[in-house]
Amino acid sequence: MAAAKSEPTRILILGGGYVGLYTALGLQKKLRANEASVTIVDPQPHMTYQPFLPEAAAGAIEPRHVVVPLRRVLKRCHVLTARVNKIEHERKTVTVEAADGHIEQLNYDVLVVALGAVARLLPIPGLAEEGIGIKTIGEAIYLRNHVLTKLDQAASTLDPELRKRLLTFTVVGGGFAGIEALAELEDMTRFATRYYENIQPEDIRWVLVEAAGRILPEVRETLGVWTVEQLERRGIEVFLSTAAKSFENGHVVLSDGTEFDSDTIIWTAGVKANPVLANSDLPIDKRGRVEATAALQVVGHPDVWTAGDNAAVPDLSRTESDPTATCPPNAQHAVRQARHLAKNIIKVLRGGQPTDYFHKNLGAVAGLGLHKGVADALNMKIKGFPAWLFHRAYHLKAMPTFNRKARILLDWTLGGLFRREVVSLGQINNPKEEFARASKS
Repeated sequence: MAAAKSEPTRILILGGGYVGLYTALGLQKKLRANEASVTIVDPQPHMTYQPFLPEAAAGAIEPRHVVVPLRRVLKRCHVLTARVNKIEHERKTVTVEAADGHIEQLNYDVLVVALGAVARLLPIPGLAEEGIGIKTIGEAIYLRNHVLTKLDQAASTLDPELRKRLLTFTVVGGGFAGIEALAELEDMTRFATRYYENIQPEDIRWVLVEAAGRILPEVRETLGVWTVEQLERRGIEVFLSTAAKSFENGHVVLSDGTEFDSDTIIWTAGVKANPVLANSDLPIDKRGRVEATAALQVVGHPDVWTAGDNAAVPDLSRTESDPTATCPPNAQHAVRQARHLAKNIIKVLRGGQPTDYFHKNLGAVAGLGLHKGVADALNMKIKGFPAWLFHRAYHLKAMPTFNRKARILLDWTLGGLFRREVVSLGQINNPKEEFARASKS
């Protein structure tokens, strides 16, 4: 009598970002029929390619082209739109809150923790009320409409102090996210002034605040200095070694005594591992990340895998000089770790042994607005237009799916031929306002 066929292995992936998407893509490509079932859980039905958010905010890329619909590309996987609340590995269950609000528990045989990172907010008065992040596509769309709406308001006000406040834009954080958002949006506002009779480029004030003594720590210091010089030539005020003390009611107070009013405060000062990890029985380090082996398994739990921003993965390219070195939280490592992770899961399912993840950082590249960039890659320092081309080529290659690559390339081509749109769709931020007003008339 033949033995009964065992049930497929249940693989549960928490998070639909870089790691979640690329792991699921790798698994659905390599898994045999009925070998395993794959379920991916994320609060959003799409993966967001975050390096393109500044260009989406500035109108260089259509926002829908920056996201990858999970259900469309993961046709052999189950996609659940839900938020993870708790991980209980001892019971092999994960508690989630589904999109309709109900709570349910998911069981698994193999778990992939890919919850990524969230914005790290400091206890600064007024930050939660006044700050705007730029980690999601919703924030990028909101920020674009918000900034252009401020130009509209400034063009119509008769109050000089209010006008000054409306035209003052503040960015806190001098990493890649902050510098790229600042540069793209400053480019957009300067371009937009040609359509306003009473706003000149010099009327707009952009301010960068960074607590460290330099910007862009991912590139060598000389390139950081060069970038500051380029920003200042564009009229952007740069405050280094300066902390933000208060943002209450839009009144910015800095640690050096500088004070000014700003209706736009963009917060990009760091990220932290998803706080859900603290509500789990998995080992986490002092920075809140899941402790991982070089093979991308959670320490002490070979049936749990992890990678990306929420994982403390040993960086084997640096551990000889620094035994505690872990891979930096960037897209370059997240994508490569995810592909390696998928291969390792397949090997273990088929009785093999996982291999260690090793990748030597290729460098970093940042866009500084249209036709401007900076790169420290392949042991070369690249500035200006060549770096901008390098930035676009690298991220276009890294963007998942041919569909999205083609759409983004078309956006860039049309933008070069007809220039970018600078119209505000501010009604999106309060779409029911006009309907409510009509109901009262």
